[in-house]
Amino acid sequence: MNAATAASCLLVAGFSCFLYGGGDLLSSLLRVSVAEPSMPEPGAAPRRSPQGVPYTDLPHIVNADGLHLFCRYWEPAGPPRALVFVAHGAAEHCGPYDEIAQRLKELSLLVFAHDHVGHGQSEGERMNIKDFQVYIRDSLQHIDLMKSRHPELPVFIVGHSMGGAISILTACERPEDFSGVVLIAPMVQMSPESVTPFKVFMAKLLNHMLPSLPMGAIDSKWISRDKKQVEAYDSDELNFRGGVRVSFGMQMMGAVARIEKEIPSISWPFLLLHGDEDKLCDIRGSKTMFENASSSDKKIKVYEGGYHALHHDLPEVVESVLKELTGWITERLPVATSQQNSQIQP
Repeated sequence: MNAATAASCLLVAGFSCFLYGGGDLLSSLLRVSVAEPSMPEPGAAPRRSPQGVPYTDLPHIVNADGLHLFCRYWEPAGPPRALVFVAHGAAEHCGPYDEIAQRLKELSLLVFAHDHVGHGQSEGERMNIKDFQVYIRDSLQHIDLMKSRHPELPVFIVGHSMGGAISILTACERPEDFSGVVLIAPMVQMSPESVTPFKVFMAKLLNHMLPSLPMGAIDSKWISRDKKQVEAYDSDELNFRGGVRVSFGMQMMGAVARIEKEIPSISWPFLLLHGDEDKLCDIRGSKTMFENASSSDKKIKVYEGGYHALHHDLPEVVESVLKELTGWITERLPVATSQQNSQIQP
């Protein structure tokens, strides 16, 4: 870092974060020169996950950039009634969605997910993306793969947090492909406190000068009111604990701007679930989407006192979320045969 760059950075040292809050910019500057380990070149050696496991031993897909994405599948014992793609949030992975997936699997739905690029057991620089569209492109690739195997089945999406933004933009690209979208505390709108003109200006300045600068990390205390769930989140080695990079924050701001433009034209069915004490994704975004989307099949349920990850909040909230989610999806399935109806109760 040359003297001019260092001096410029000191001038903006008061700008500690524009998204999640917290973080020390000066200490971040000391870390910015540390490079991420590069991924192996194709063909140089057996490709391995960031945890060192060969991808030959892991379910995965390879995206358009040649990166391996770790996948999970929850397949019912009998013929599936529908496909459900799960999009996880920032800094986490698809493993914690097992309870949702198991409930859907019990209803004979085939659930599938992958760790996004730079997350969990997938390749890619941790929590850094050249373009938010990559997440949407990869989601559509995985969905198309499963549709090719089950072309007759309806497709639903379940998305949480940043995964909610991915879900919205994925459905907007191909609205005719999806029978419905369930959004749990989706990233639809940045909080006004995070996107003041000054903070946006400083973010753009830093993105130009130091795009890899780590800023404030996600504060896990806002994930759930259940301390055991917070402890589980903190102890999960697949979750990312570093600071949110300036460039990553800018990509999320761009995604939110895209969603704002898309909302009036959203015509596909959707269910919104959001806690009114969510400090990570502003509930005003969900309310705006519900009020302004043109869809005639839309529902919002607000959980009083609920934190960000409602599917991991207090036990009674978790059960309510699972009931709402599974009930809403099964109500929109094609009419089952009398035999299926006798065996499967939503």
